Amino acid sequence: MPPLLEFRNATICRGDRVALAGITFSIASGEHTAILGPNGSGKSTLIQTINRQLYARPTGDGAPVRILGREVWNVFELRSLLGVVSNDLSAACAREFAFTGREIVLSGFFSSIGVWPHHAVTREMQRKADEILERLDIAHLASRWVDELSSGEARRILIGRALVHDPQALLLDEPGNSLDLVAFHELLGTLRKLARSGVTIVLATHHLPEIIPEIRRVILLRDGRVFRDGPKEEVLTAAALGELFRRDVELIERHGHFHLL
Repeated sequence: MPPLLEFRNATICRGDRVALAGITFSIASGEHTAILGPNGSGKSTLIQTINRQLYARPTGDGAPVRILGREVWNVFELRSLLGVVSNDLSAACAREFAFTGREIVLSGFFSSIGVWPHHAVTREMQRKADEILERLDIAHLASRWVDELSSGEARRILIGRALVHDPQALLLDEPGNSLDLVAFHELLGTLRKLARSGVTIVLATHHLPEIIPEIRRVILLRDGRVFRDGPKEEVLTAAALGELFRRDVELIERHGHFHLL
């Protein structure tokens, strides 16, 4: 099978600024992977490139970015294969407060935030949404309005939205951002459950504790370039992370979770 994601000497710009410079790596289907780096290292740019919000410069040496072996995708078809949860989606969800949790999940079928009058919601869609709410242990949020949800509850609802098409992979951009301790641990439990169910997890983060034990590979990004790439136990060292974040650090591993001091 072709790789789930493949970058070949890919350079991505934001306006006149180079955000990612000549990065090369591939991720296989089923290979849970964390992309770790400080703010400004290019993590969100990477996710937006995968999601076809941004595009790599042509190189003349084949397509610099391929998804499941293809370089050209219909965006709506791609969204049915790769579920995305980002801070931009979280912000958009917070603005659309006139929807319930179930309607936010259903809106994944329409690539919208919320269900609108022109959307034709079928009985099968309703069944799928309820199945996902049960799967994520958030059925109790189905009838709650978005403005009644905590940040953690809203994040799990957005994960449900990303799962309506049974995607092959879930792309998460700093999913634990702004969550309190309880909500953060509930989120990690949800991600672990999904990883064990066969959904490939690709996590972009600057927060080491978000890297769940099921993630076995880590790619370090610094200044728009791949700084390290390999098995978690080899990449997550105090020396490498000290270089990555440009400060002296101590590293603690406990029950498969890593923490910096």
